[in-house]
Amino acid sequence: MPIITTDEPVLTVINLFSTDSQQKQDFLLDEMRKIVDTAAFPGWISSTVHSGLAWPGTANFIQWRSGEDLQARYAGDVFRHRTVPLFEEKTKWMKLLRTEAVFTQRHPSLGGVTEISPQRDDYTVIEFFGVRPQRLDEVVDTLGPSQEWLVNVPGYRSHSVLRGLGARGYDGQFAVMYSQWASKEDHDAFRGLPESEQRDIRRSTKARLDSLITSSDWNSYRVVHTRSASLQGS
Repeated sequence: MPIITTDEPVLTVINLFSTDSQQKQDFLLDEMRKIVDTAAFPGWISSTVHSGLAWPGTANFIQWRSGEDLQARYAGDVFRHRTVPLFEEKTKWMKLLRTEAVFTQRHPSLGGVTEISPQRDDYTVIEFFGVRPQRLDEVVDTLGPSQEWLVNVPGYRSHSVLRGLGARGYDGQFAVMYSQWASKEDHDAFRGLPESEQRDIRRSTKARLDSLITSSDWNSYRVVHTRSASLQGS
């Protein structure tokens, strides 16, 4: 199954799609599964499809050998003349984000790697941050190494920080946080905790982050399908 790691030079593409109905979400999921199940692109490593929970939408977590391989895929006629127009028709917006994983942390009970798979029952949250010019390093540090305290939060399983390298559908610097929780209830309790009840380190982290970003957006997901260049599965 795919893993999030900082130990290998893997290009991670996170494609986020927002739509306005369950019907359109189901359509997007069907199309994404078809693409994933027939993928045979040079340099493609794996794709993992996510179904939106909090709001209608989908995400695809894709790993590539290199940026050159990805650009070859983007230059193809099928991608340009069928895939992109089809997804544009069904979405409110889409962001095709090129990233590199720069930090990952897990609860000690989860072992040595951060796995993503439909065989797991994670309540997954993907959060996008637009970043002020020249502040990306600070955002990465704020979201990653300074968050050791999260392992003591009920329901926390893991979180990974991905540094933005470039995008289609967004101009400017950005970062992505990919987190896994035991349940919706655990995540909601954490996100909805009143500021007056939050630990000092959490309040200071939020204040620092707010000073560094221009925007943020998130959705929660269930992983529903995955396939890799060496193994097939769902």
